[in-house]
Amino acid sequence: MTQHPQGTPHGIGHNNGPAMDAGRSWRVHAWRRAKANMSRAQLSPATARRHVARAKELGLSYRDYAAIQASSGRDVCGFLFSSNALDLAYGRHRVSQPTAETLMAIRDAARIALVHAPLTPAQVAEANEMLDRVHRAPQFLTTFPKMREALAEAQGKLPANGLVVVGTGLEHEWLAAGRFGAFLDAKLYFGT
Repeated sequence: MTQHPQGTPHGIGHNNGPAMDAGRSWRVHAWRRAKANMSRAQLSPATARRHVARAKELGLSYRDYAAIQASSGRDVCGFLFSSNALDLAYGRHRVSQPTAETLMAIRDAARIALVHAPLTPAQVAEANEMLDRVHRAPQFLTTFPKMREALAEAQGKLPANGLVVVGTGLEHEWLAAGRFGAFLDAKLYFGT
């Protein structure tokens, strides 16, 4: 049996649950109050207008932009588009016209494509000049370290939590492997 710092024994079945020591109720009260105050915090009108304008530059709704910024703690500095999100496949290297227009409308953020085999980064880069960079996507069902390595190459010097993965769901684990800011479904982002 191990001893708790205050001398109380920890027996079999002890799950190291919440502390029951003095002051716990005050800490819980203070935490709840701080959380409530945070949720009532309001942006100034000028800040809200800047955020709405930035969301528009990125092709995002304000709601999506605010959620990404709140969860990642920073502005979006780039997008990682999977070849599935761009609807690219063997023999189809060029994105559709509506997708190209959406990509070209993105301002002040990197547009990075990650392509799955049998597509090659060179083929896709040549056919889509609106993309800033094109890299090989991590293989499906690969290990996290190998996935992280491929994603780090695509990330370059950009901060990971400022990047948003746009995919079809198959790429959702890229978010955790690369420690990126958010994941957006391609259908929602491109409006298809």
